[in-house]
Amino acid sequence: MPATHSVCLTGATGYVGGRLLPLLARQGQRVTCLTRRPAAIRCPEGCDVRVVEGDVVEGTHLGEALEGVDTAYYLVHSMGAKRSFEEADRQAARHFAAAAKRAGVQRIIYLGGLAHDESPLSPHLRSRHEVGRILRESSCQVLEFRASIVIGSGSLSFEMVRSLVERLPVMVTPRWVWVPAQPIAIDDLLAYLLAALELPDATSRIYEIGGADEVTYGDLMRVYARERGLRRPMLPVPVITPRLSSLWLGLVTPLYARVGRKLVESIVHPTVVKDTSARTAFPDIKPMGMQAAVQRALTGEEIEFATTRWSDALSAAGPVRQWGGVTFGTRLVDSRTLDVPVAPTKAFAAVMQIGGANGWYAWNGLWQLRGALDLLVGGVGLRRGRPPGGVLRPGDALDFWRVERIEPGKLLRLLAEMKTPGRAWLEFEVSPCPAGARIRQTAIFDPIGISGRLYWYALYPLHALVFRGMLRGLARTAQQ
Repeated sequence: MPATHSVCLTGATGYVGGRLLPLLARQGQRVTCLTRRPAAIRCPEGCDVRVVEGDVVEGTHLGEALEGVDTAYYLVHSMGAKRSFEEADRQAARHFAAAAKRAGVQRIIYLGGLAHDESPLSPHLRSRHEVGRILRESSCQVLEFRASIVIGSGSLSFEMVRSLVERLPVMVTPRWVWVPAQPIAIDDLLAYLLAALELPDATSRIYEIGGADEVTYGDLMRVYARERGLRRPMLPVPVITPRLSSLWLGLVTPLYARVGRKLVESIVHPTVVKDTSARTAFPDIKPMGMQAAVQRALTGEEIEFATTRWSDALSAAGPVRQWGGVTFGTRLVDSRTLDVPVAPTKAFAAVMQIGGANGWYAWNGLWQLRGALDLLVGGVGLRRGRPPGGVLRPGDALDFWRVERIEPGKLLRLLAEMKTPGRAWLEFEVSPCPAGARIRQTAIFDPIGISGRLYWYALYPLHALVFRGMLRGLARTAQQ
């Protein structure tokens, strides 16, 4: 069992910090999260996590968050900020370093960017290195991890790659697509951050970390396309400026143009590991290769959505919304909630009666038509109904759905088995609320290529009508 530490975690609403928080909490670490948005912290159930509302850029409430802390994770950056992100990063690091020194923090664990100072760096990478230097000016030990591309569902680079591959039948590839990098899986990155808690070395160190393979963004695109069963020809173009690239990325990916420009400016620099001291310091961590990392990212989504996304961070301006639902990685999502004046147990009982002879609570004629069309194209249709005895269990067939997951009193998730150009889920979640019970109904579609997206958007007006009526019918049934 790892030793228990008093830990301050910054960046807990971001991509890496949001995944690190439950790992720290489950280890039994005493965690304090410093955040501008306390409501956005996802605390693991049953874990005691203290949340302090504060701002490292403004320097507010740092003393309160760092009181009694022996180790602090600094996972803050301002790449998505509208103002000068370099100045914001500099100011935040100075405030944090001074507050950590006053509080007697022993160790700061900082995640920076992989690049080498012998060549001129982009503003983003230059700022990442400068933050590390500012933190080392405190009396605290600083362990700085410099990482290349992070491969994981929800990471900025990975979302950019898969959006390009999913949405473009032909890939126009600027020169930066072929710059060498050493991507690291999010699981391996988190393993390094956790292991740093127990590192016996008491000196400040910089560790360059990466996966097992030295590749390019082009290689990553090819591997992703192969894993998704897509053919994507690549047409190299000699010159596209970072500004043009960022505008292009803003059109076809979830990235905002200002974030895309800073990302592309950083991509033009090779990000490969030259100093291998991390292998010696952390011998138990064996980073996986690029293909395994991509497979792991996609396999994890077979079960549930990405735990966190790069766009969760406040400076990234929030998730991208568009007509036809919310874009969530490759998935298209229609999520609706309704509060019902009944006990949650009663609301969930209504959820568990859905389908078969009971129908789908609204527009049953349209459901039957969809089932008939599914039969015509070789699908299962609605013939299967509900299981004998009427009690749903994981693995049961339910019309043209399969019960994928049940959390009694809380969650029912169905996986579609009708013929579609992609994968689809329907999820019902019930939680307490002041009015009684809150029912969240979520339809999720993971399209395959262009045909899948055309299918979703062509049917979205009809789906919106059906989903809205289904949620209202479910609420009425719960109240009867």
